[in-house]
Amino acid sequence: MAVSLLPAIKNLHKGQPDVMKAFREMGAAAHGSGALDSKTKELLAVAISVAVRCDPCITYHVEGARKHGATREEIAETLGLAVYMGAGPSAMYAAQALEAYDQHSEAAEG
Repeated sequence: MAVSLLPAIKNLHKGQPDVMKAFREMGAAAHGSGALDSKTKELLAVAISVAVRCDPCITYHVEGARKHGATREEIAETLGLAVYMGAGPSAMYAAQALEAYDQHSEAAEG
């Protein structure tokens, strides 16, 4: 998640602890073991993040996909599907998502 959002998320947790606890539990259930592996789930989340135009979601899930072994090519292919499903506005967000992958990769390489 974008570092700048962490204080805001913490405040939301303090203001709505029951709702946010349920949200965390839902996330854990969605990411739990099942027919899809963690990388695939994160790639799906990347595509959905682009489609719903959620900047912090894109950053968060691109990094999650990368940490689970997604390559730049897999991210790009996922973004191709998001663009197909979301047309022009999704293309702009897909470009940002691919840029986010490059920035995370550069930071990880040191």
